[in-house]
Amino acid sequence: MKEQTQVLNKATFNNKQNPFQERLRDLTNTYFQTHDINPTGDFRLYLKTFILVPAFFGLYTWIVFFTPVWWVALLGLALFGIVKALIGFNVMHDACHGSYSTNKNINNFVSYSMNMLGSNAFFWRIKHNIVHHTYTNVDGIDDDIMKSPIMRFCESQPRKAHHKYQHIFAPMLYCLATVFWVFFADFEKYFGKRISTTPINKIPLKEHIVFWLTKLYYGVFFIAIPCYVVGVGNWAIGYFFYNAVFGFVMSLVFQLAHVVEKTHFVDANNRKVQINSEWAAHQVDTTADFAPNSKVVSWLMGGLNFQTIHHLFPRVSHVHYPALQPLVIQACQEFNIEYNVYPTMGEAVKSHLRFLKYLGNNN
Repeated sequence: MKEQTQVLNKATFNNKQNPFQERLRDLTNTYFQTHDINPTGDFRLYLKTFILVPAFFGLYTWIVFFTPVWWVALLGLALFGIVKALIGFNVMHDACHGSYSTNKNINNFVSYSMNMLGSNAFFWRIKHNIVHHTYTNVDGIDDDIMKSPIMRFCESQPRKAHHKYQHIFAPMLYCLATVFWVFFADFEKYFGKRISTTPINKIPLKEHIVFWLTKLYYGVFFIAIPCYVVGVGNWAIGYFFYNAVFGFVMSLVFQLAHVVEKTHFVDANNRKVQINSEWAAHQVDTTADFAPNSKVVSWLMGGLNFQTIHHLFPRVSHVHYPALQPLVIQACQEFNIEYNVYPTMGEAVKSHLRFLKYLGNNN
């Protein structure tokens, strides 16, 4: 992937000496060797796949071909939106990072679950794995926080009058996120050959074919067939309802990791920036965990509540994050680096909304 992409050189890290990252590597390598386990996925991840993927197709079949009474259908559609999000968190995310399996071909195949959901795995890997994971919360490079002028996600972005209310309308925008991905963002990347300020130097022929075939699949599977079976009006209500649930859940969970009060940001707009810390320390500074003691949240979110662990070890499967967190906290304490964590998901949501409100009212 790296040979296909060139990230604009607006920010560099002080990696000449990286003792913190070396300490993290030593601790985690010792853990995996001592317990004689592989850092990729295991039966816990595969069990999730065998639950969530059949649930996706089962709910689709039930709602489209055996449509229940309207209020039951709405409950089913809400569950369908949640299942799509959980596939993204638990299956697609690991596969796109190459941590689903030790087999590269399996990782590539399972990563196309992103296309099954409606977006594109090829663009996701560039946008998320390369740009976001390297330049986390670096304004001017990290596309995840560059939503200006609609939203203001950090102080280096210009404040507009409507940002005063962004903590109120943000949840409504999150509900539109997946529809935006499908019908605009993917095509913008494809034809523009760039992700924000990062050019995409080459799209392989295979990915051109996959892009158009899976967009055709989406049009048939999610639009044409439901319209034919239940009618255009019922399809429109159902489509936007489950996408509102899908988009809200996906967007909120990813925002809780980086756009909260405890995380830091770097301004790299129209200038080159030398970040004084090493890359690993930057990841800890710009990322936050939430609800680390909740097994339910961890299972549902695919370990994304251990976002700091994920950013430090993106090629380690999320099923290992709870065991690695104490080791990372130990290393942070040794190097006097603050580890950002919110005890509950509710606290993280409150912090996200407070931060949006602060940015909307302060320059």
